[in-house]
Amino acid sequence: MQAAVPARLRRSVDFTRVQSAGRRVRGTYLQLVHAPGGAAESRCGFAVSKKVGNAVVRNRVKRWLREAVRAVGGALPTRSVDVVLIARLGAGDAGFAVLRAEVGALFAKVA
Repeated sequence: MQAAVPARLRRSVDFTRVQSAGRRVRGTYLQLVHAPGGAAESRCGFAVSKKVGNAVVRNRVKRWLREAVRAVGGALPTRSVDVVLIARLGAGDAGFAVLRAEVGALFAKVA
């Protein structure tokens, strides 16, 4: 049985709000930005720029990040917080296991 998927940030207004008013935590391949949320539950969004790679690589990284958040979703704070995970250069070459471990470490820093 899979863990529940946290709600996702989808609107650009929410991404802009979190990235401008949020606090940043850096990892090797990811940067996490978090801000108090407007919804009743925690939400998570993903940003992967063209610096990471072509469309195939960017989509693969987004799939890896969604699955990593699903795997360690219980580590998200229980209070309402909006999180944006930004893939940094080299995230496409890192692999799923490395990204999952880094997502868990970044969530632990936020909690």
